[in-house]
Amino acid sequence: MTTTPRTRFYRDKQNGKVLGVCAGLADYTGVDVLWIRLGFIMFTLMMGWPLLAYFAMGFLAGKKPLDFYSDPQEQKFWQGVRQSPGRSAREVRGRLREIDRRLADIETFYVTSNPRLSAEIERLR
Repeated sequence: MTTTPRTRFYRDKQNGKVLGVCAGLADYTGVDVLWIRLGFIMFTLMMGWPLLAYFAMGFLAGKKPLDFYSDPQEQKFWQGVRQSPGRSAREVRGRLREIDRRLADIETFYVTSNPRLSAEIERLR
């Protein structure tokens, strides 16, 4: 199973301080980067090994492409997909159902107000 580029973890060098790992985690999870950094500092002071994990991730993970998201709404969508793919799929299905309902309303409006169009549609059935 291949991973799409939008669901992979990337280092975020543009918003990062050292290697961009904390900024990448913040972008990946949707959590504010300040909380990620504070958590990382606390775990490093308590255990020490998170510093090794940080550098390992810094050297193994790829850099986030410059044009990764076209707008903030797209960024929020992909963060939601990474957090809960099932919920994201339900939300997309719900939006598509709403669009379908609205199109049906438009069709009904135009068909009922245009007898010639209504007759043509009935003829095609």
